[in-house]
Amino acid sequence: MGNKYTWVVFCLWALTISVLPASSDNLLRIGLKKQQLDLHHINAATKGKIRLQGVKGDSDVDIITLKNYMNVQYFGEISIGSPPQNFTVIFDTGSSDLWVPSSKCYFSISCYFHSKYKSSHSSTYTKIGKPFEIHYGSGSISGFSSQDNVEIGNYVIKDQVFIEATRERSLGFAVNKFDGILGLGFQEISVANSTPIWYNMAQQNPVNDEVFSFWLNRDPDAEEGGEIVFGGVDEKHFMGKHTYVPIMQKGYWQFEMEDFLIGNSPTGFCQNSCAAIVDSGTSLIAGPTAIVAEINHAIGTEGILSAECKQVVSQYGNMLWELLVLGVQPDKVCSMVGLCFFNGTQYVSKGIETVVADEDAEGSMVDDTTLCAACQMTVVWIQRQLRQKQTRDRVINYVNQLCERLPSPGGASTIDCNSISKMPNVTFTIGSRSFNLTPQQYILKTGDSATTSCVSGFIALDVPPPRGPLWILGEIFMGAYHTVFDFGDLQLGFAEAA
Repeated sequence: MGNKYTWVVFCLWALTISVLPASSDNLLRIGLKKQQLDLHHINAATKGKIRLQGVKGDSDVDIITLKNYMNVQYFGEISIGSPPQNFTVIFDTGSSDLWVPSSKCYFSISCYFHSKYKSSHSSTYTKIGKPFEIHYGSGSISGFSSQDNVEIGNYVIKDQVFIEATRERSLGFAVNKFDGILGLGFQEISVANSTPIWYNMAQQNPVNDEVFSFWLNRDPDAEEGGEIVFGGVDEKHFMGKHTYVPIMQKGYWQFEMEDFLIGNSPTGFCQNSCAAIVDSGTSLIAGPTAIVAEINHAIGTEGILSAECKQVVSQYGNMLWELLVLGVQPDKVCSMVGLCFFNGTQYVSKGIETVVADEDAEGSMVDDTTLCAACQMTVVWIQRQLRQKQTRDRVINYVNQLCERLPSPGGASTIDCNSISKMPNVTFTIGSRSFNLTPQQYILKTGDSATTSCVSGFIALDVPPPRGPLWILGEIFMGAYHTVFDFGDLQLGFAEAA
């Protein structure tokens, strides 16, 4: 299938970290910067979260300040060992392990572009040596576990278990300006099954509250890019009160979202609630393909022609319409037309193969997992139009248009920058409150005035029940809403960022 996208390449910018002295309010600020990435790396960062989907101010406050570049990713400095060895890491709420490159990484190009941990230089190092491997969408890292002291801001966390990466199997790691990742998720999703650094930080240090909070500055030209506060919140970076929602289960920072609106129109996709996670390690917002396609249609992104989707609409569209009009439950419609079957827990494909023409080959074998998924999306779209009392012909025509707006399998989509002012707001309903994002907030602009490019902030991610449907609210959402991660009371709080 031909690539209809103009892929945007963001320039790489060297990251420098500066440690600032403690201020009069006893809050330590450590400078972070945010790296500009191309679409390939944005997509890879998001796919990296999918690997775990089957698992579940005063002296007692530490502030990590962030510096921002191009609104894509945020980094900060930590130290490991005695004397301290400095590393730049992503503070990632979508994972739970800490890893940095090892001095024993000999055969990965990536390791030669980053700081490496030298255990022989640390007097507080303890050998463990258990092997581990972490898989990401664009590659993987592998290595072994070690133990040493880790310093974050004012805090020294003693005897922290982390992973020394000896192989980084992706060129993406080479061009990224971060050395490693520091996970802030729950222990339940730790690949190493080690105690996450935040647990030890709260246990070993006298923090006021078992919370940490993020403020991400979306102004790429601002000197201060944002901050992470360990043990509390910085009141100057949010307006009003936070809306709190409980954590659904320990693992990700996961909660229930009530609905999603495009403009002022509810999609109805989360009518019975959707799972959502807040992930500081993901740049964009990931959601179900059916809804992202509707967003793409509303904002005019360049899509790809989905032959499977159009095949379902052409052959089964009228039948799907009739079944829904007759009141058949939406989750049973696709099984009744023979595209999906119920395996005892959920509706899945029958596993029959079909041939779909491809412009790059005479044909490609596509199992009907794709047709089942296309049917389920079509049912969602038709059902929504039925609630708006649209005619059959208009609905079928609209669904065909949505087929042409299906998100790229690679992820993000480019868009005409001149049309931003005409795009609708999108709204997440969380804790019975509406959280709006304007086009200026969910569209990423890159480049200078002569070469400005725009990228949609939405990418597709389909997670089947019972884990899904699932939304991942990344830095685009967190930039608009100051976020509190309350470990003590197992809840999340959102307030308008200031």
